[in-house]
Amino acid sequence: MSVPVEIRLRLRTQLWEVADQVRWMNLSSSQKSRYYEDWTRDQEIGGLLARFIDRGKVRLYLKDTLLKGYARERLADQNRPLRLLGIDGPVEVVEAYTKPHGRRLRDGRIICWGRAEDWKTILMALHERTYVSEGSKPFGAVLMYADGRFRELELREMVKAAAVNLAIERLIWVDT
Repeated sequence: MSVPVEIRLRLRTQLWEVADQVRWMNLSSSQKSRYYEDWTRDQEIGGLLARFIDRGKVRLYLKDTLLKGYARERLADQNRPLRLLGIDGPVEVVEAYTKPHGRRLRDGRIICWGRAEDWKTILMALHERTYVSEGSKPFGAVLMYADGRFRELELREMVKAAAVNLAIERLIWVDT
């Protein structure tokens, strides 16, 4: 037996609302684990799911089914990176990228964004996408959820040097 679609969607919506409230993207793995454990024990969440799947698989279902796409979907929104890079008003996107997220704009500017811990992938994707798109330029990279060592000035200077060497015009750090 599997979880009915309407229950899965309702629980997903409920858990994503909680994730937004607790700033899920900024939580450590151990903090997320506590939420998974609490939800597993909660009769309205884990108890409900246990009616349809083995109780021992409830935590995995929460993590791999209900919350799996949360980070990807929250990062996919282009509005915040565009705003942070100073790109206001309506823009015409001619190509959208994933892994990492990015956009090529009609005027040739290419932007990429993602978690700060993925900075190498983001900068190199920006470089590669620019390299293969004639008439484009590496406009900006936005590194989000920069916590821990990514708040250290020395590390940020190293990343900035890499961005300069790749001719990336703007590098934005976002701590949250």
